Amino acid sequence: MITYFVAAIISAVIFVFMVGPSNVGLEISKINWTSIILAIAIVGLEVGYVFVYRAGWAVSTASVVANIGLACVLLVVGYLLYKENVSMTQMLGFFVCMVGLILINL
Repeated sequence: MITYFVAAIISAVIFVFMVGPSNVGLEISKINWTSIILAIAIVGLEVGYVFVYRAGWAVSTASVVANIGLACVLLVVGYLLYKENVSMTQMLGFFVCMVGLILINL
């Protein structure tokens, strides 16, 4: 909680510095739902890290598995929800990642 609180304060100071104090209200009014969902996702990832560390996973293994899994999920979400193009190279990378996850978890 302290980490996120300090990060929020630092981010707020940077935000005010970047947009100027007179424009803060205008810029905040431009916030849409994706910012809220992203914040929830970030907290979910951090909670997931805490849970896997408490379950006894090695720090190096847990972060690799989480980051590879996140990249693969984002590829699928981008394709299905945002109609992004997925190249053959990306598909090959996706399958290599899946094989890597299987090998790490054996």
